[in-house]
Amino acid sequence: MKALRVLVVLALLVGAVLILVPSPIDPLGWDPAAPPPLAGALAPNSELAQAERLGEGQLLGPEDLIEDAAGRVYGGTADGKVWRLTPGPGGWQASPFVTTGGRPLGLDWDRAGNLIVCDAVRGLLSVSPAGELAVLTEGAGGKPFRFTDDVAVASDGRIYFSDASSRWGAKQYLFDLLEARPWGRLLRYDPATRTTETLLENLYFANGVALSKDEDFVLVNETYRYRITRYWLAGEKRGTSEVFADNLPGFPDGIAADGRGGFWVAMFAPRNPQADLLHRHPFAKSLLARLPGAFWPKPQRYGLAVQLDANGRVLRTLQDPTGQRVPQVTSAWEHAGWLYLGNLTEPYASRIRL
Repeated sequence: MKALRVLVVLALLVGAVLILVPSPIDPLGWDPAAPPPLAGALAPNSELAQAERLGEGQLLGPEDLIEDAAGRVYGGTADGKVWRLTPGPGGWQASPFVTTGGRPLGLDWDRAGNLIVCDAVRGLLSVSPAGELAVLTEGAGGKPFRFTDDVAVASDGRIYFSDASSRWGAKQYLFDLLEARPWGRLLRYDPATRTTETLLENLYFANGVALSKDEDFVLVNETYRYRITRYWLAGEKRGTSEVFADNLPGFPDGIAADGRGGFWVAMFAPRNPQADLLHRHPFAKSLLARLPGAFWPKPQRYGLAVQLDANGRVLRTLQDPTGQRVPQVTSAWEHAGWLYLGNLTEPYASRIRL
């Protein structure tokens, strides 16, 4: 009887919230295609179970990873810092490199050896080798960045980066998922002129960014459409865009060139049947957005990195179906025979010998 009373009270409270609290989102309906079968190159495997952990217990959520010429690895974490991991006889030791004061995400080097940082809160940043921080740009086209996400620096010095959502910030990314509206942008910053231009807009959560080997196109992940979009920088199609890879098996987060013409795509989580079902019912999404996060669909703890060729076809996958060794991969970056893997919430970075 007591349990029944608790359920009745809970139901009344939920009902009151749904009636009295306006929804924070204005959702659109969307009918996702059925996920691709997990067969062939997508067939489950346990290769990520062999991954090495770097700096375990010393940092939290190194979302993107990059190595310098000295073999040190850098990652931006949830405490608003970029940490430097140095290998040694006692293992990898972490030390703070710079404090951004926001949430550092995507990382890349420019030609002068500065670390270019996409900070979800502060915008596009540059950090000198001595750790001196400068803000490069905070908005474009009269719209401030709300969720500066990932970055790729071209050989000519220009910087390609994404603003995942011009409406929702880093702590509200699930609202962007439920709303299913295209708030994301792909942008380019020119350090010579200090100007920022929008290359593409109306993207569905613009996330990872990567340049092709010849730099004739740039890719941007649309996380909440399970696809990757290509924007042409040269050739007959210059200035146009097209879908590069569609109906992916998960939520594509980071993307990086593999150095041979292909790309590594980090999948934060496999496709979620509950989320796909919700997208077909905007009213249900509107109601769900009024409830605490405990009622929302949860991403699966599953490690998944996908290698694509230059035409967007799947070559291979590295997986951890248990999510115990490498869960929820946010970046996959290949260097010197290793694949470095970032994450959003774990107290370590990872890498695996390819």
